[in-house]
Amino acid sequence: MRLVEEILASHAEIAGIRRDIHAHPELRYEENRTSDMVAAKLTEWGIPILRGLGGTGVVGTIRNGSSARAIGLRADMDALPIQEENRFEHRSRHAGKMHACGHDGHTAMLLAAAKHLSRHRNFDGTVHLIFQPAEEGGAGARRMMDDGLFEKCPVDAVFGMHNFPGIPAGSFAVAAGPVMASSNEFEITIEGTGSHAALPHESVDPVMIACNMAQALQTIITRNKKPVDTAVLSITQIHAGDAYNVVPNQAILRGTIRTFTVEVLDLIEKRMREIVEQLPKAFGATGSLRFHRNYPPTVNHVKETEFARSVMIDIVGEKNTLAFEPTMGGEDFSFMLLEKPGCYNIIGNGGGEHRHHGHGLGPCSLHNPSYDFNDEVIPLGATYWVRLVEKFLAPA
Repeated sequence: MRLVEEILASHAEIAGIRRDIHAHPELRYEENRTSDMVAAKLTEWGIPILRGLGGTGVVGTIRNGSSARAIGLRADMDALPIQEENRFEHRSRHAGKMHACGHDGHTAMLLAAAKHLSRHRNFDGTVHLIFQPAEEGGAGARRMMDDGLFEKCPVDAVFGMHNFPGIPAGSFAVAAGPVMASSNEFEITIEGTGSHAALPHESVDPVMIACNMAQALQTIITRNKKPVDTAVLSITQIHAGDAYNVVPNQAILRGTIRTFTVEVLDLIEKRMREIVEQLPKAFGATGSLRFHRNYPPTVNHVKETEFARSVMIDIVGEKNTLAFEPTMGGEDFSFMLLEKPGCYNIIGNGGGEHRHHGHGLGPCSLHNPSYDFNDEVIPLGATYWVRLVEKFLAPA
């Protein structure tokens, strides 16, 4: 493994920053303390900053030489509404809030790279260091873009990275094409006619219609889309009634849709609307659908992916540069990849053996109350950012 020695030397400092962020988690669009800390560190290292994009976003810009080429590196900053079960010293100080997805580590890795790039500037062009709010359901990437991110900080390509438990520390994973799914939510309301449970013939029972609806919706996945097209339709909630002896007037179904392409998503939404409109009518009821598209699929560009892969191989070797197995999770870096070419990759977080005494009893998996970012991968992630910049902006 070929790590930058100076980054290794500052490992304790950056790990301390990471643990401080972990101890003070902030939810989406509330990242004020984190944003202030990031801005202060960048300023301390002589990096001009731009604040306010996406509300709490921070962009640091490092320029060198005369080239007009520019690259963007993105890290997310927000935490999750989870009660942490860990008991070690840097556990969350705020009840109901936790860095359970490693955004504290992502911020720390980019800060470590920023410090090195500012001091050495072994590149010709411009680096934009994008510290983004509200990845966890808040579409912070899109909001930064709506606020003029790429107009104020133009880039030729943009890159993102996320830790992943279960993949060995010391390795990366990357792949071209779709790597994360679109994330979408739906709510179906069925309006029937209530009655006493002893007189069901006087009702139009929305509960029974909801049961039929749940089965019918799954036929979209098994009979309408092509078998080779990946999609998940999950009904995660069914709410109806509040008494044992009353047939309710209404039933509500909620859930999510995940796809790797917009075309498959369009098909699913179209068929859902048809089923929701027509099926309740067969029982004498009515149905309505609210369908909300959250994040589009995360689709890596081929050229930039192969470029990123070459940088990873230079650092950890081909054996430790793994194939990124696509996941049906969502990621709002997808918005940036719709506007700019780029690549989103994985850095291994290990199997949880890095956690100190006092960790929770649960697994070290993302969005788990016993999770903790692996500080040992900070130098590797920061080295990747530095080498990516130096190779992308190599002097002609």
